[in-house]
Amino acid sequence: MDIEYIRSHIRTIPDFPETGIQFKDITPLLLDNKASELTLSALQKPFDTLTIDKVVGLESRGFLFGPSLAAKFRAGFVPARKKGKLPYKTIQKEYGLEYGKDILEMHTDAIKPGDKVIIHDDLLATGGTAKAATELVLELGGQVVGYSFIIELSFLSGKNQLLKEIPSHSIIQY
Repeated sequence: MDIEYIRSHIRTIPDFPETGIQFKDITPLLLDNKASELTLSALQKPFDTLTIDKVVGLESRGFLFGPSLAAKFRAGFVPARKKGKLPYKTIQKEYGLEYGKDILEMHTDAIKPGDKVIIHDDLLATGGTAKAATELVLELGGQVVGYSFIIELSFLSGKNQLLKEIPSHSIIQY
């Protein structure tokens, strides 16, 4: 029932941002306190038994639940942003989107060697952004212990880009 309540607060916008894309809009979910609380609980639950040092939120919708998820784990929040958005020294990786390419950056001091990290975003599509974030975490000496998504577009096989041995959880699959 909770998953269906969450699902009922996600709308599909056809042909956005390009023709052929069926954009999953979580704005209605954010507008509803119950849906937001259920979402945060569902994001946290699969990782409750793990020790988490950092939650890496992927720009930009990974910033919506990422800080709250980090707070639930008493962990730090790390924004992984598009090129040129972070003010301090960064490392970067290029990645593919379902409709192009981009560069993801993270501050060089965001992850400490040995940090246990969850990578979070609202949506797993082709997996390029999460893969780039994984590479950044590993380059800084962190250990990815989980992947967290609200939505997974399973027909795009994004999980194939993620580390196979690491648990990946998505609340809703399309």
